[in-house]
Amino acid sequence: MRSRKVLLVIAFLITWTYITYYILLRSSNPELSKSQFKSLARFLPHAQNENIKSEKLARNLIEFLKVRYLEDQDVPTTGTTPKISIIAAEISDEVADVAEKVTPARIPTQTHLANGEPVIPILVFACNRVSVKDCLENLVRYRPSLKQFPIIVSQDCGDEATKSVIQQFGKQVTLIEQPDQSDIKVPPNEKKFKGYYKISRHYGWALNTTFRVGFDFVVIVEDDLNVAPDFFEYFLGTHKLLKKDPSLWCISAWNDNGKANVVDTSQPELLYRTDFFPGLGWMLTKDLWAELSVKWPKSFWDDWIRHPAQRKERACIRPEISRTRTFGKIGVSNGMFFDKYLKYIKLSTDFVEFTKINMSYLLKENYDSTFLRRVYIYPLVTYDELRRNLIAIKGPVRIQYNTRDQYKRLTRMLGLMDDLKSGVPRTGYHGIVSFFYNGRRVHLAPNANWKGYELSWS
Repeated sequence: MRSRKVLLVIAFLITWTYITYYILLRSSNPELSKSQFKSLARFLPHAQNENIKSEKLARNLIEFLKVRYLEDQDVPTTGTTPKISIIAAEISDEVADVAEKVTPARIPTQTHLANGEPVIPILVFACNRVSVKDCLENLVRYRPSLKQFPIIVSQDCGDEATKSVIQQFGKQVTLIEQPDQSDIKVPPNEKKFKGYYKISRHYGWALNTTFRVGFDFVVIVEDDLNVAPDFFEYFLGTHKLLKKDPSLWCISAWNDNGKANVVDTSQPELLYRTDFFPGLGWMLTKDLWAELSVKWPKSFWDDWIRHPAQRKERACIRPEISRTRTFGKIGVSNGMFFDKYLKYIKLSTDFVEFTKINMSYLLKENYDSTFLRRVYIYPLVTYDELRRNLIAIKGPVRIQYNTRDQYKRLTRMLGLMDDLKSGVPRTGYHGIVSFFYNGRRVHLAPNANWKGYELSWS
């Protein structure tokens, strides 16, 4: 019904333009007075120009409607991954007047500083939380350079109160608005998950819009995150790893098991590799987005990205102590895990000069030859011995698990997150989950003959 209305409006505009153009031509005859002819001659080029614009606009809108409405008639009900719809972004240059009404600000176009360092935009996803103010104040406070770290806030939902809060930051941030506010067709059995469909659509549009400027890296932040004082320094010190090591595909500021009682607060500089995609403040490259965007899912993008078909055995970097902390209990996930885990995550208060640290130990060949080898040399202990502090020797130890149920039971007793995604435990690397307990480093690890992750464990 909506598409018919839009087509009728387009048809009326085109017809009106042609009639006007025709009348002007018919009126341009020898019987007109000289002054009338001159007046019409002045309007004729304008009428021709408007006619060309109308035709061009009509073509673009018709193409948009074809993709928007014809593709939506075929909503998959299985696990297939449809292509993302990016028509709105593609036609924005063609309909500049319309685009300016939707996106009044322009994304900064400088992609590198004079010294060759990359400009790394911070892409903040917002919707209808006025508390985005806390997130933006935090980012602006710790940002070392407006030029190197432009803050781009992408807003969905069209909530005016939230938009007003974002605009209060003036030139400190750039606001862009997701133009497609149409309803999303959702399979009947997934209607309660419609919010996840909207989030996925928003992510796809915003990342396409930002990366097409030419940036090499983008850092994604949700509107309910606060960041640590060295948040920007963290990404400055680690971004080169993504270019140097093809076995890495993201840098995350988040530790899923980052509660204060299971991290070593004396080592804020400590970083790990992890097979689990953490999210919650993370960096990706334009090459990775080029790979993912062509098959971007219609919903549940974070679980989708953790699937082996997307991960391809690549890892992320994550910190011992989180550089982000969520304050968003209310959202589409209805506070899942918040009261039990998320509100206890420790946010680092130290400033570590990551740019002055040699990060080569995190490269796969170096990390695997040291970390993995050491873990299986550490003494094997039981949970009871660890809990009761009955271990005579000092230093790191290892607790072994062999089954999914055993893993879940141990993590619950240790106060760690017990869920697995695509068979991968949170913070796990080769199945090993590292944490701090009773003053010592502990590695919860599978046996030394580990063969890989099992999807059936999820």
